[in-house]
Amino acid sequence: MQLLKFKVYLPSVKTKNDMGRPPTRPVTLKDGFYIEVRNKGANSGIKIRSDNSESMLEAAKEYKKSKEVVVLGEHKKGKWVTEQAAPAGKKVRK
Repeated sequence: MQLLKFKVYLPSVKTKNDMGRPPTRPVTLKDGFYIEVRNKGANSGIKIRSDNSESMLEAAKEYKKSKEVVVLGEHKKGKWVTEQAAPAGKKVRK
C-alpha cells in the first residue's frame, strides 16, 4: 500500500486572545492541485492540496468513500489553471 502525502488547510479557530482588527487581506493558496472535502449535506468543507494530479485523484478516491468530494483543479500563481467543477445540484456564480 502506498502512503498518501498531502496537506490539509483548516480555518483558524478564534480564541480569547484573538483581539484587535481582523485581517482584511484575502487568503492566498499555494501552487498545487486542490480538492474540497465536506460531510454529506454540509455547506462548507476543507481544501486539500496535493503536489501532482495523480496524488490529488488518489486522495479524492479515498475520501469519496465517506465524504462529498469536489475536484477544484490546479492553482498556480494566484489563479485557477483548470476549470473548477461545480458540485452536483449546485449552481456556479459567474
